[in-house]
Amino acid sequence: MNIVLMGLPGAGKGTQADKIVEKYDIPHISTGDMFRAAMKNGTELGLKAKSYIDKGALVPDEVTIGIVRERLSQPDCNQGFLLDGFPRTTTQAEALDGILSDLGKKVEYVVNIEVEQEELIKRLTGRRICKVCGSSYHLVFNPPKEEGKCDKDGGELYQRADDNPETVTNRLEVNIKQSQPLLDFYGKKNVLTNINGQQDINDVFADVDALLKGNRN
Repeated sequence: MNIVLMGLPGAGKGTQADKIVEKYDIPHISTGDMFRAAMKNGTELGLKAKSYIDKGALVPDEVTIGIVRERLSQPDCNQGFLLDGFPRTTTQAEALDGILSDLGKKVEYVVNIEVEQEELIKRLTGRRICKVCGSSYHLVFNPPKEEGKCDKDGGELYQRADDNPETVTNRLEVNIKQSQPLLDFYGKKNVLTNINGQQDINDVFADVDALLKGNRN
């Protein structure tokens, strides 16, 4: 089965990706992993991508799409794949359709993990990091035994600058604006399913699993 996984920062996409990959034994393909593999292997497209990344610039669509094509053509994708972080735009989505068409495949499921913005802000702003050892805590989901102190070494806990409410809110609004056209694109193709991400992690996966099992009946 060929899956595109979507969700805003803090929606729990990574957790669900791990569960899907383990249950259905398909490769988890993220943009970052593809870039790193292509650069490590010294492919022509990998070297092109590296030249942009080293300058802190965005990798152009034609390079990204070429790397995606190379990755999806590999044998481990024959029985399906989980795409994470690609596509990000309708242009990339149309290119993905073209790649898969050439391979005799298509996107079968677009799974969008939905969580309300207020809940995402709570999740993303609750993170605290130990200044000494770098251990990560969460004020709601994984609080330290003693407020403001690391359980391991008593180090002071701090909030990263990009975890403050204003920065998180801005980041979410940018992501919402960017992802809506893509959700509309896949909605029109009748392959989009929104999953309630505000449930317990296992309940979220139960919903995802029920959707995907329909492909095996």
